Amino acid sequence: MAIPMITADPALDDERRRALRRMRTLAVSLLLFAATVYLLTRDHDGFLGYVNAGAEASMVGAIADWFAVVALFKHPLGLPIPHTALIPERKDMLGRSLEEFVGENFLQEQIIRDRLAVADLGRKAGDWVVEPANAERVVKEVTSVLRIGLEKVKDEDVAALMHDVLLPRFLEEPVSPIAGSLLKEVVADKAHHGLVDLVFDEMLKWMRINEETFSDIVIERAPWWAPQSLNERVTHRLHIELVDWLEEISVNPFHPARQALDRMLDKLADDLLTDPAVQQRMEGLKDRVLAHPQVTVTFTSLWNALRHVLVDALADTGGPLHQRLQHELVSFGRRLQEDEELRVRVDRYAADLAVFVVDRYGGELTAVITHTIDRWDGREASRRIELFVGKDLQFIRINGTLVGGLVGLLIHAVTVTL
Repeated sequence: MAIPMITADPALDDERRRALRRMRTLAVSLLLFAATVYLLTRDHDGFLGYVNAGAEASMVGAIADWFAVVALFKHPLGLPIPHTALIPERKDMLGRSLEEFVGENFLQEQIIRDRLAVADLGRKAGDWVVEPANAERVVKEVTSVLRIGLEKVKDEDVAALMHDVLLPRFLEEPVSPIAGSLLKEVVADKAHHGLVDLVFDEMLKWMRINEETFSDIVIERAPWWAPQSLNERVTHRLHIELVDWLEEISVNPFHPARQALDRMLDKLADDLLTDPAVQQRMEGLKDRVLAHPQVTVTFTSLWNALRHVLVDALADTGGPLHQRLQHELVSFGRRLQEDEELRVRVDRYAADLAVFVVDRYGGELTAVITHTIDRWDGREASRRIELFVGKDLQFIRINGTLVGGLVGLLIHAVTVTL
């Protein structure tokens, strides 16, 4: 089913229509002038004979080119002459030809790379984004889109993603090899030592300021028949020894307790990678944890907390997040201005992305031309195209009139000479 074409600005259409009428009037006026001269100089020799021959040829050229121009858009004089009204009659074929032309002459890898190389996108992007006002504009637009996107995410969608997509995937994926490999790397790189230091430091601080709480816990587990004074002396001594022991661990990175912990973690990593029994227990623990209903609730709550923080930060145009993003963007622009190697990489990435998009979606892009033209109404398409290019096509008629007259003079001169 044909659809109407999109209507452009009526004011612009009116201007194009007036310009087309002016050029048509000029072309017709030249034809009428040639016809008048031809009639006035008939049956004359000499100089007027040359004028008559030129006028005659001018009319032939003008009429022939008028026919050629009109035949593009309609049947001349309404006569169904073959191979006329080309656009309304053969618009589908013209659309396919235009699609092939665009695909073969514009959407080619080397053409795209050459054009982008000339464009020097890296330098231009750096020059543009280094301006604080432009950087602020980019940050505002990006953060606005991100904020709207975050606000559109619903809790039930997050819960469905966790329950229907993530949890089944986690349940299917064996966690023991991953955990074992990760733990092995952590122990080998001693990356856990910082956490161990933090734990022992916090334990030591707590023991120093909570002797009474420690004593109460120990005394509750003492035999009922033990004297209270003895219990107090024992717990006090235990507290002193425990504090001293924690101090030794805190200050000595090679303490036997630390080394024992490292050996235990290393053994656990090996068991997770090689021991079927340990692996089975680990997988069972994973299944029990992930099967608990609270997992989805906790995940949704964490997401909501993170989302609220991000939305508030993105909405605060004068806040630290916006300022930091603007600062980083301006800094990146200066690097693009000063670092030629970075500009080359950016240009290459831009070219690779453009080529990827064209290779993957070029066919769909050019197919839009054919699909759109196929759905146009033929007569309306012809009128719209004539409105856009008809003014320039009138020069064909004008040139035909003038060139025809010159050719007529030349032929008459040759005839008289012979």
